[in-house]
Amino acid sequence: MSARRVLLIVGGGIAAYKSLELVRYLRVRNVAVTPVMTRSACEFITPLSLQTLAGEAVHTDLFSPTLESEIGHIALSRSADLVVVCPATANLMARMRMGIADDLATTLLLATTTPVLIAPAMNVRMWEHPATRDNHAVLLSRGVEFVGPVEGSMACGEHGVGRLEDADVIAERILAKLDDIAAGGSGPLSGRRALVTAGPTYEPIDPVRFIGNHSSGKQGFAVASALAMLGAEVTLVSGPVSLPTPPHVRRIDVGTAQEMLSACESLLPVDIAVCVAAVSDWRVDHVATDKLKKTAGVLPALSLVENPDILATLSATGPRRPALVVGFAAETHDMIRHAVEKFARKGCDWLLANSVGGGSGTFGGDRNTVTLLTGSMTEAWAEMSKIQVAQNLASRIALHFRDRA
Repeated sequence: MSARRVLLIVGGGIAAYKSLELVRYLRVRNVAVTPVMTRSACEFITPLSLQTLAGEAVHTDLFSPTLESEIGHIALSRSADLVVVCPATANLMARMRMGIADDLATTLLLATTTPVLIAPAMNVRMWEHPATRDNHAVLLSRGVEFVGPVEGSMACGEHGVGRLEDADVIAERILAKLDDIAAGGSGPLSGRRALVTAGPTYEPIDPVRFIGNHSSGKQGFAVASALAMLGAEVTLVSGPVSLPTPPHVRRIDVGTAQEMLSACESLLPVDIAVCVAAVSDWRVDHVATDKLKKTAGVLPALSLVENPDILATLSATGPRRPALVVGFAAETHDMIRHAVEKFARKGCDWLLANSVGGGSGTFGGDRNTVTLLTGSMTEAWAEMSKIQVAQNLASRIALHFRDRA
């Protein structure tokens, strides 16, 4: 028997045919596949086709006397190193999120203690529906990993995000996950130290007033969590927010830009620095010791000075410079033009530009639309949850270090 085994759950949908190609890729790489099909999947491909490629019997029935007498559905749910759902339909994702166990596939998913990786495939309208977005975010928060979907033409004739990722890409993701599990689950970023900044900074004017912004810290906290999930030793330097500290993350709370810079510099050297915080650009040159009193017809004279540039400072710290410095650019208009200019000015390695203009819902919201600039390429990402943005970024960072190992 192979040392590595995948429990493959095939959901219904035209993309089910790609599961056959996925099995072929895995078997060539000496990965054993235990196949499970939903009733809907059997409408698109035959169990015999899947069984022939997998070299093992296909399981379809929760109440199979053979299954229950030989190993049982609970044992089956824990018999593999990794559970893969490909394709995962909108319906299957919804049932996973709700914990419904009304067939063999969903019962296995509810009973398993094994890591789960799913590859969604559905119509673009279904993928963009608020219910699916919510289900996606909840599953991510529970540790379920996603590969895809991607943008492309669909069998229904529409074009957009919702197309199943290519089988070879899914296979490579599975192999990488299996390697991680074999290494003890320490993660591809094990041994790497990461610094993440998040939230706003508050620059006091007097004891009760400050200069600040609407940043909630959600994106930065998600990035810290995603890096920690991949094994990095993460320290999160956070401005004033009310979010709970992510698991396995060390947190340092600060108030001002100067405090945030000081905390960041004290943590060097690190391998990775991701500057997500919305740092106030200015502060008053003199903070009043008492509350400024309002006088009719008289406006207080506030003299502003520039705050330190944390991203530029970390990008130019000589021998202590992080191996990879990633910045975020919050823009309200001409996003790409301003991001390109900021990328050249800051000296960081990567920059993620995101729109925070009126109506975007980015500040304080749960979703984001970003464009990644790396110097050699510019890549626009479809709108997704901030958790998925963070996981996509963390995966890119892991690949960056793997390719340079």
